Amino acid sequence: MKKFFLSYLKNTAIGLAVILSLTNCKNQTSTVTEEVVKPRVVVTCDPELDDSNSLIRFLLYSTDYDVEGLIYASSQVHWKGDGLGTKVFEEGREYARLGLGPQESWRWPEDEHFIHDVVDAYEKVYPNLKAHASGYPTPEYLKSIIKWGNVEFEGDISKDTEGSDLIKSLMLDEQPGPLFITAWGGPSTIARAFKSIQEAYEDTPEWENIKEKVKEKVILILSGTQDQSYANYIKPNWPEVETIVTSFSGIGLGYMAQRMAKPENLFYYEPEWTEENISSKGPFGELYRVWGDGKQMVKGDMTDYFWLSGYTADELREMGYYVWAPVQPKGSFISEGDTPTFLDLLNNGLRAWEDVSYGGWSGSKKRESQSVENMPIANDSVRRPPADGNGGMPDFSTMDMSSFMGQSSSSDYPDFVPAVQNDFAVRLKWSLTPNYEDANHNPVIEGPSAISAKPGETVTIKTEVSDPDGDNVSVTWHQFIVEPYEGKVSADSPNLTTTTVVIPEDAQPGDKIHMVLEAVDNGILALTRYHRVIISVV
Repeated sequence: MKKFFLSYLKNTAIGLAVILSLTNCKNQTSTVTEEVVKPRVVVTCDPELDDSNSLIRFLLYSTDYDVEGLIYASSQVHWKGDGLGTKVFEEGREYARLGLGPQESWRWPEDEHFIHDVVDAYEKVYPNLKAHASGYPTPEYLKSIIKWGNVEFEGDISKDTEGSDLIKSLMLDEQPGPLFITAWGGPSTIARAFKSIQEAYEDTPEWENIKEKVKEKVILILSGTQDQSYANYIKPNWPEVETIVTSFSGIGLGYMAQRMAKPENLFYYEPEWTEENISSKGPFGELYRVWGDGKQMVKGDMTDYFWLSGYTADELREMGYYVWAPVQPKGSFISEGDTPTFLDLLNNGLRAWEDVSYGGWSGSKKRESQSVENMPIANDSVRRPPADGNGGMPDFSTMDMSSFMGQSSSSDYPDFVPAVQNDFAVRLKWSLTPNYEDANHNPVIEGPSAISAKPGETVTIKTEVSDPDGDNVSVTWHQFIVEPYEGKVSADSPNLTTTTVVIPEDAQPGDKIHMVLEAVDNGILALTRYHRVIISVV
């Protein structure tokens, strides 16, 4: 990823100026122009309620990336069928565990169009959104990139679809910058794009160059591994493509998020906050799924009891549902389990998309070699119906999820939950607010992005912080520990915009020390901005 990011910089005028600045700096400041940090992103998603919720947040941040595709996908828990009566059965799937036989489709409504619904809602609020930030894509453009992928059966990569064709064309185009392809459901549509490229070029002289181009360009971000197409095709045939897995990482936004939240953050998931800041916020709020909202994903879905309220878990089981997540009060947060796939792509100053190890709002992501290879198919461990007790599985509806979900407890990182949720709430408010001055906006930080220094040297970091709304802003310096240097470094003035840092004597040439300034305004919904300074030891 670092290699490709540098290649991207070299192929842009802005990037070339940045590299020259970094090359000539020695304990000097250099600022990266924000236009560089705008990754290209493709979303593939299935009709799980949390995909729809995540898509709402994704489009509210479509200022921060180039959206290249919005593609319907299947997964092991959602597939459409071929409409010809073909039945499929695989051991271990939800329908099998529920005692059902071969299925023509699974949990897929006849007239599924949730991506279109979210884009239609975006169209209604687009005039307001663009009053608060530049760079929002037009609704017409978003509609043009909605495509149907490989949705007929779980993990099926047997034929091209308009979704896989779009992904293939993006993989092969000449646009600069890495291409982030996210799988919120199963990756079969993505796998088909890879396979189509292999079939077209494998026996041609261009094959080695094509493989190298795709390997250098594509970064997969998987929200778990929700079918077998990654393990069965992508991994064996494209092993060098960088793959990041976000399941159970970073802040709690998935099912059962309440169980991993710190006590002081619980109110962000409770009905009062959700109603005030999400559900009541116009077209997007109307679509956003919360507990007990009366909207079922598919009529008669035995796994979806989230639309009901006022029942205990035992009562729901008696009604024929199996309860794999704890029941919450009416109006509570349910899930945005796929949001971590794009949180680190946001232009919030953390620059987390430049390198998987940097750490950002969705945590410090894991590389494929550490996570995908031995990872069970997502949902297989959390959606088992209660047989003898709970089918021999842990009772996820009652257990403490903090250790299971992988929430980082490091005190070196800020608590991201307030920043993430407040920022989302403010963007929802933007969607209903036509005048810039009637809403809050993030602080602005200017300062160096890269500094070089020797062991034992004292480095001065000077930044300037302002707020477009005239709010007061408080600042805090944090060290984000990034390998290979894992020693502790502290700012001598942790709450001032200008501070000094002493480079430890044990730091080695090539080590990098990451200092991050966190700036928080005093708006009613406090907004946060960051600025990462990477100190290179020479």
